[in-house]
Amino acid sequence: MYFFNSVDRSNLGNAKTDGMDKDLGFTGEQYSLLILLFYIPNGLCDLPLNILTKKWSGRIMLPSLMVGWGAMALFQCATTNFAGMLVIRLLLGAFEAGFFAGVVFYLTLFYTRGELGFRIAIFFGSALLAGAFSGLISFGMFQIHHATIPGWKWLFIVEGAMTVVIAFVAYAWLPATPQSAWFLNVAERAVAERRTLRDLSSSTSHDFDMRECFKEWSNWKMVPWCIIAFTYPVAFNTTSNFLPQIVQRLGYSLVKTNLWTVAPNAVGFVVLLCVTYSSDHFRERTFHVVFSLCVSLVGLIILASIDVLANKGVAYFACFMLAAGAYIPSCLFHSWHNNNNLNENARAATTGLLVGLGNLGGIVSAATFRQEYAPKYIPTLAATAACNVTCIVFTLWLGGWMKMDNRRRNQQQGVKIKAQEVKTSELGDGEESEMWRYFT
Repeated sequence: MYFFNSVDRSNLGNAKTDGMDKDLGFTGEQYSLLILLFYIPNGLCDLPLNILTKKWSGRIMLPSLMVGWGAMALFQCATTNFAGMLVIRLLLGAFEAGFFAGVVFYLTLFYTRGELGFRIAIFFGSALLAGAFSGLISFGMFQIHHATIPGWKWLFIVEGAMTVVIAFVAYAWLPATPQSAWFLNVAERAVAERRTLRDLSSSTSHDFDMRECFKEWSNWKMVPWCIIAFTYPVAFNTTSNFLPQIVQRLGYSLVKTNLWTVAPNAVGFVVLLCVTYSSDHFRERTFHVVFSLCVSLVGLIILASIDVLANKGVAYFACFMLAAGAYIPSCLFHSWHNNNNLNENARAATTGLLVGLGNLGGIVSAATFRQEYAPKYIPTLAATAACNVTCIVFTLWLGGWMKMDNRRRNQQQGVKIKAQEVKTSELGDGEESEMWRYFT
């Protein structure tokens, strides 16, 4: 499902390489405006849609959102001008808004805190595979020579139709909770319930309560959470939306441009799984997030500081660095804050808010990726690098404070306890509990 979420979000870049902007008569900064305005409904709708996911369950909401954005992706083929494409992209952004946050919250109901990062990475890695396969799919669609339907329209038709089909399969496939999963027997459901008491991201199951949704927002840690959430996705959005244009700067043909986006995304997927597996294995989030931000930061600095046409190999290597580092924080950051929030209602609202802020952070990338800055796009790369640096500073601050607070609690109690050694069933009071240790 997330594979097609990513494909339908980012295929505009592939369509542009086939002349979509010329066929629709785009002028000036209209293409960049399409990218930028997409993030407004995409950021504003996350919170309410994720609250509905808690109320009505992921089994209903996630496929319903997919039908909506799949239909919009398909309807893009019918547009004849910029205004039509803009309306469709705004609706597409609204339907896609609640999906990532909804899936992150949905997975917290099934997996323990020490499993969550890698499981989100498997799901989120579909974005990287989508980036890789989108180039291949685009290459195939652009080989279709039709008298009236250009290749970029075939791209929207095929990908949009496949999205709707998968959505209807998901209605029948997805369970609401482990206890209602059709693929588990009675004994396995009992094990799932015991896992919940041992180390899930909840101390117990919570019925929907709107007041509980927002009770964590008065905590001082929401400020650094929000700053991190707004800044880390800028590199992700720069990479996912504009990698075809970045590769196109190297001066290759349409065919090579789309094919050469495959390898960076494929390598990025492998790195994503390795780093998130390490994070879960060592029960550590802070330094793994910082490491990934540094990797993408190096790629940004390389692209900004060299002549890409004179150093094509180095520039292409920088694309690998971008893809290897830009996607990891999405998995580990949302694992991190959910690991430290034991109330289901609060997790649903907080995840919706932070994912929404991340989507609004995409505006920074889109607003600076302007045609007038071609071909080097220095302001885009500089703004993205600045966001990475800001995110690194606040991640080290918040993670460092949590690690010191854990040591303080251990010293006061004369013990050496780690977060993973405490059963969540013993943490009914959350941070006020004597046994509480931050998952850092």
